[in-house]
Amino acid sequence: MRKSVFEVGSRYVKHKTAVLDLGCSRGESLAPLIRKFGMQCRYIGIEVSKPMLAEAIRRYQGMIDTGIVCIRDTDLRHDFPQEDASLIMSVLTLQFIPINYRQEIIQKCYDSLVPGGAMILVEKILGADAKVNTVLVEQYHQLKAENGYSKEDIDRKSLSLEGVLVPVTARWNEDLLREAGFRSIDCFWRYMNFAAWVAVKR
Repeated sequence: MRKSVFEVGSRYVKHKTAVLDLGCSRGESLAPLIRKFGMQCRYIGIEVSKPMLAEAIRRYQGMIDTGIVCIRDTDLRHDFPQEDASLIMSVLTLQFIPINYRQEIIQKCYDSLVPGGAMILVEKILGADAKVNTVLVEQYHQLKAENGYSKEDIDRKSLSLEGVLVPVTARWNEDLLREAGFRSIDCFWRYMNFAAWVAVKR
């Protein structure tokens, strides 16, 4: 998924613009873009988790000191960075924000993009059919088990996310993008109950 986000996203990065990562965590999505474009752009990571902020700041301290990277403690429900961006990434972030804030946040993404810029949206999604959705979730849990997670770990993670992670359908996510003004929208990656879209501002 991250490789696809980088490959698709890098096609829209423009010189002397900002690259935003909403919910940057440790800065994994920014790293390959910084390697490719270097000082041609400015990179802004947005995060609210204190431990993740500390990790990202430690990782990019040298670049923060030179002004290439900025890691901000920002709650997207109440604030949004004022930047001319050519690429905005939201990788598994919007799903943790209450539904009533999501349209406004995507609208701010659209408004912040320069013409020809793009938003990359990656989300956990609900299946269009309840039975199929159950199959996809079970298959994903099986993948976790195959990668060494115990049943207790998987169950504990699921319980910890109840009421915190609130996914919606693929169509609902696409409607949010369309309502904000995006007309060129396409799903470029899908695995089980996860999907990624690129939405381009004309």
